[in-house]
Amino acid sequence: MAISEAEQGREPRPVLGSPGDFPERERRRGNFVVHVVIAILCAVCAAGWGYVMWASKGSTDVIDEVIAFDANRSDSLQITFEVVKPSDRAAVCRLRAVDVNHVEVGSREIDIPAGKGYIRLTERLQTSAQATSGSVQYCHLV
Repeated sequence: MAISEAEQGREPRPVLGSPGDFPERERRRGNFVVHVVIAILCAVCAAGWGYVMWASKGSTDVIDEVIAFDANRSDSLQITFEVVKPSDRAAVCRLRAVDVNHVEVGSREIDIPAGKGYIRLTERLQTSAQATSGSVQYCHLV
């Protein structure tokens, strides 16, 4: 039968030793430099990621904004929106209607001709179900 260390009169000790069993560590220099290098590396990565996100936004030459929408009818949605673009270029905007579950129930592309830089339009979208919201999904120069 096995006898435990406590029964043999020995105190149990940690297998890997206790802090008093090891020699004192010598003080290391250079921790500050390592932390500064890591901070600079993190700042460069954050700046690079910020630039990638900014550059992926695409062309901001066309600015669109929804002014109002009317979703009272079950078969259509009326949306009023503004577009600001260079006056010498034409644009294409996609209007979108969604239901209460954010499922698209109607969409349509609108051609905006060159000639005016600021245009306010009111359009009606045919929908397959009752719409609860309308938006301009995108506007691109053509």
